[in-house]
Amino acid sequence: MAGALPFRYLAVDGPIGVGKTTLVEMLVRRFEGVKVLEDVSNPFLPAFYEDRPGSAFQTELYFLLSRFKQQQGIAQQGLFERLVVSDYTFPKNRVFAYLNLSDDELLLFDKLYTLLEPQVPAPDLVLYLSADLRTCMERIERRQRSFEKNLSEEYMRELLDAYNHYYLHYQRTPLLVVDTRKLNFPASSEHFEELVRQLQRPIRGTQHWMPAGA
Repeated sequence: MAGALPFRYLAVDGPIGVGKTTLVEMLVRRFEGVKVLEDVSNPFLPAFYEDRPGSAFQTELYFLLSRFKQQQGIAQQGLFERLVVSDYTFPKNRVFAYLNLSDDELLLFDKLYTLLEPQVPAPDLVLYLSADLRTCMERIERRQRSFEKNLSEEYMRELLDAYNHYYLHYQRTPLLVVDTRKLNFPASSEHFEELVRQLQRPIRGTQHWMPAGA
């Protein structure tokens, strides 16, 4: 395909509400790729947002196993003959676990994560979408998912700090950091096309990008 991307597996990551899935859908349509969306129907999520005892461990364990099964399926089916775009990275499990679990729960979680992680294919490029607290809360409010109505600003602030800390030290793959505070890819074809052109360039190490005038 003319103007194709110079890689086969792109993972889009970022905090809740930043716009990951919307961008994945747009990239998949543009490049006739395969989308991999995480299972947001986690049955333990409502209880987690209501802060019920034990729900955090159940939630994180479900996500870990669900994402692992999904990633295994990608590798076994040979989908990398086409562009694959996912709306999460596997290490996301650890970011949330360190934020949400007690020390005892984290010890058990880490043992399982360490067994599973080497079997997961690494992306060729990670696209990290960043935003501030106000932007994320506004976007969460607009999409009106019922189980997110109890999501507190305090939790989101801690999550943003955890994500920023993780990607500040990230070295596993090439990384493109995109500040989305003034971006609206569905509403601005110009911003989307600028991002596409950026993705078509060789990216080594960590790079930061924001479109001109944003």
